[in-house]
Amino acid sequence: MRYGIKSITMDDVAREMGISKKTLYQHVNNKTDLIERIIHQHIHDEKQCLSEMPGNARDSIEQVLMIARHVVQILRGMRPTTMFDLKKNYHKCWNMMEEFQQEYMYKMIRINIEQGIKEGLYLENLDPDIIAKLYVGKTMLLTDEKMFPMLEYDRDKLFTEFIRYHLRGIVSEKGMQKLKTYQPDYA
Repeated sequence: MRYGIKSITMDDVAREMGISKKTLYQHVNNKTDLIERIIHQHIHDEKQCLSEMPGNARDSIEQVLMIARHVVQILRGMRPTTMFDLKKNYHKCWNMMEEFQQEYMYKMIRINIEQGIKEGLYLENLDPDIIAKLYVGKTMLLTDEKMFPMLEYDRDKLFTEFIRYHLRGIVSEKGMQKLKTYQPDYA
């Protein structure tokens, strides 16, 4: 995450772990196998972390803000080329990440929208299916190098603007008041 994928060699991995390259290859077949295992573990960890957020949030707006803070923290620790490397050179891994977004995150956001409508914090006439799919689609768009070249756009700022845009489009008047108490600069 810190150095990008392409720039790290199996020699670098073995040296960092304090093992020989031969020992490393007793556990993984090649760099692609290693990357796939790392992505699989990352997705597992993300699901575990995200699954705890609804129980820790006071309401649906706070949950979205918790997710946003979590994602921004991950983006800060990730070199911008990491996602580009995955997309370009590790298609299976990129597909795993897309599947995570399109299935797990879609379901989580849809449930959040349904809950927010029940709480009166989101507009009552929203279609949770459509809004959740738009959320996931826009999230994937943030990694599109043609639309948002990594050298021109700060990933933190991009995601922050995306969350502001998302929340301001779905919150009710009651939700806007709540949003002001949680994150005044989003309201």
